[in-house]
Amino acid sequence: MKSLKKRWGIHSNLQLIVILIVFSITGSAAVYVAKPFLNWIGFERESFQDEWWSGWIYWTLRILLVFPFYQILLVFFGWLFGQFKFFWNFEKKMLSRLGLGFLFEK
Repeated sequence: MKSLKKRWGIHSNLQLIVILIVFSITGSAAVYVAKPFLNWIGFERESFQDEWWSGWIYWTLRILLVFPFYQILLVFFGWLFGQFKFFWNFEKKMLSRLGLGFLFEK
């Protein structure tokens, strides 16, 4: 835990626990939100049952939707738990590594 605290630049065990809780809640929430969103835009699971490959399309879409929901929810839950600064910097770093750093340029 010491190396993780040092890497993330945090000092207390409580802050580390809060950050880990935020990560776990965000992951679960992102997966949970993707299904109703797909239903809302008209891609219900039942509409993908005719062919053998239709399940692959549905699950690929759902997994691809989890990523943007995760990014948004991570900052939201970070703010909700009082760790907005940490998660905002984490988001900027992660998106920069994915080649989306231009979103944060001044």
